[in-house]
Amino acid sequence: MKENALLKRVLAAAVATPLLVAAIWFDRPLPWFTLAILVWGFLAVLEFYRLAALKTRPLLFFGTGWTLLLIASPHFTARFPSPFLLTAAILLSLVLLMFRRHKEELFTAWTWSISGILYTGWLAGYLVALRLDYGPLWVLLALLVTFASDSAAFLVGRRMGRHKLAPHISPGKTWEGAVGGAIAGAVAALLVAALLNMGTTSAQAAVFGLLVSVSGQFGDLAESMLKRTAGVKESGKFMPGHGGALDRIDSLLFSGVVAYYFAMVYNNGWLNWM
Repeated sequence: MKENALLKRVLAAAVATPLLVAAIWFDRPLPWFTLAILVWGFLAVLEFYRLAALKTRPLLFFGTGWTLLLIASPHFTARFPSPFLLTAAILLSLVLLMFRRHKEELFTAWTWSISGILYTGWLAGYLVALRLDYGPLWVLLALLVTFASDSAAFLVGRRMGRHKLAPHISPGKTWEGAVGGAIAGAVAALLVAALLNMGTTSAQAAVFGLLVSVSGQFGDLAESMLKRTAGVKESGKFMPGHGGALDRIDSLLFSGVVAYYFAMVYNNGWLNWM
């Protein structure tokens, strides 16, 4: 990466990170973090549909709207539980297509539309649920660990990388970078958990960091696989030096799920033995 591109990457992160932390911490008078994820999810699902070359307008509009609905769903799951929303997405999208005269390639278009709903909407909804169910500290921990892991994997891979991790998916990623990212994730979790006084033991924090780091790296690889299939290097140009919105949230789509279930297990006392 050229030095000016790296500078853009650092400057963009320096501006975005404080805003994101403020959105996570404050939830009055509006749920700022939910709104931030809604905006990011909107941009991400549009990029996803562009990668998939989805041009069927009814499915494009439906998929985008339902993605936003799933992201916001943790706020109203008492009335509209997640199984209802997922079932409705399948049924309504299929009924919608019955009114179209031209049905060529609709099966592929429908598949991609549902995939976008699940990939960006369903998974991003876990970040909102993490904030609502377990509080801002867990969201901060998950995001900071993911960011630390991503940065370390990039830097270690760039300087020390020799062995390709998944050359058929992402030629630039290496085993050295992956290991460096996992170690950085564990160290970051230990430091951040102590700084935030979360009450976790050192073992619990380290395991959290490892799990979040590994899952985040899988999330990065998953999006790289989709981009490689589509024949593009970046999903968009939303943030200078960082690529598109989907490029920035790909790790969090996976690590947010792991963080949510880890927080659930921890808060139920199932990790007291650690």
